[in-house]
Amino acid sequence: MPSVVVVGAQWGDEAKAKVVDLLGAEADVVVRSQGGNNAGHTVVIGGNTFIFHLIPCGALRPGVVSVIADGVVVDPKHFFSEKTELEKRGIKVTPERLLLSERAHLIMPYHRLLDTLSEGMKAGAKIGTTGRGIGPCYADKAARSGIRVVDLLDEETFRKRLDAALAEKNVLLEKLYGHQPLAADEIAAEYLGYAAGLRPFVRDTQDYLWTALDEKKRVLFESAQGTLLDIDHGTYPFVTSSNAAVFGACAGSGTSPKHIGKVIGVLKAYTTRVGAGPFPTEAKDALGERLRETGQEFGATTGRPRRCGWLDAVAGRYVARLNAFDALAITKIDVLTGLEKLRVCTAYRVSGRTLEDFPSDVRTLETVEPAYEELPGWTEDISKARKLSDLPKTARAYLRRIEEFMSAPIEIVSVGPERDETIWIGRGKR
Repeated sequence: MPSVVVVGAQWGDEAKAKVVDLLGAEADVVVRSQGGNNAGHTVVIGGNTFIFHLIPCGALRPGVVSVIADGVVVDPKHFFSEKTELEKRGIKVTPERLLLSERAHLIMPYHRLLDTLSEGMKAGAKIGTTGRGIGPCYADKAARSGIRVVDLLDEETFRKRLDAALAEKNVLLEKLYGHQPLAADEIAAEYLGYAAGLRPFVRDTQDYLWTALDEKKRVLFESAQGTLLDIDHGTYPFVTSSNAAVFGACAGSGTSPKHIGKVIGVLKAYTTRVGAGPFPTEAKDALGERLRETGQEFGATTGRPRRCGWLDAVAGRYVARLNAFDALAITKIDVLTGLEKLRVCTAYRVSGRTLEDFPSDVRTLETVEPAYEELPGWTEDISKARKLSDLPKTARAYLRRIEEFMSAPIEIVSVGPERDETIWIGRGKR
């Protein structure tokens, strides 16, 4: 397996974690390169559900080294709670198996507080943030006022940067939000308490990855969120605060694009979205409720119900061109079983015009009407299918249509949440 980047091809929640877990069987290293504990990556093994928020789901594979890279924002409290939960369930999380970048930025208490207070002031313009402090942490990173893991390991540096940050944050908290100022000593005591526990995991992960790639080790990059939530290329401002498209893997890990051998896009067989923002194919009727209940579409991080709707080929074409996918993994196609007709949005209509390209203007995207083509559905239980020919003809036709508008071949089809509920295409099983 060459170095592979797994990218979400929608608004996140595409079941990337299952794909990463499957590919992790052939990997030496699994890397999270962006996002924070606003991500929820779910893997099901033998009826047991594992939910990851910060630690790469490569942790489930013995012998795989998991890396939390430079571009991830890290809440130390959550790091330890997630580590403890995994260890309770028999998953070893040791400094030999999990590396934390010294360059990663820390989510501080004021980031979480400002995230919640800021969202509360937006009234009808809420973004739908998870309130985990991700956005404010990335904002400080861009403003060059952030605090990194390496800073925490030196008490003098940490206190100096914390004092400088609070001099600004407390003015904001008091004057804009009417909130009491935060005490530097309390925050310092908490975070310096984390330092000793973090220290064994901290590495120069850039150097580690460069060496691993030089040694031809198989590196798998696990993207968080989805391309349509990318800070630069998504449905701004209803986006996350990092690059969730393929570019984030290199920028967030400190590796060159020359090292990437393959880009796999993960596309759910229908579309979902959590939080606010435009969603042209959203089904606000019984269909949306059926997809939500059958697909168990509830956020792994917040528990919020996901908005559900038909597959959107306009968005799909845009995402496919942006990421230049080499292959696709189609997930949750089993959720569509029992629907007599399936619909795929192939164009948008707005103000008497037909749009076949995905608009950058969110106001336009909020007003478009989807133009659909219909395809026949199927009623057969497909959860036992293990090769493409096991699927009904109509299901295979649906997959071929996806390949057409995504301009990439399908290599993986998930027909259920378990590892073995998978069809591998191109491995002698077509």
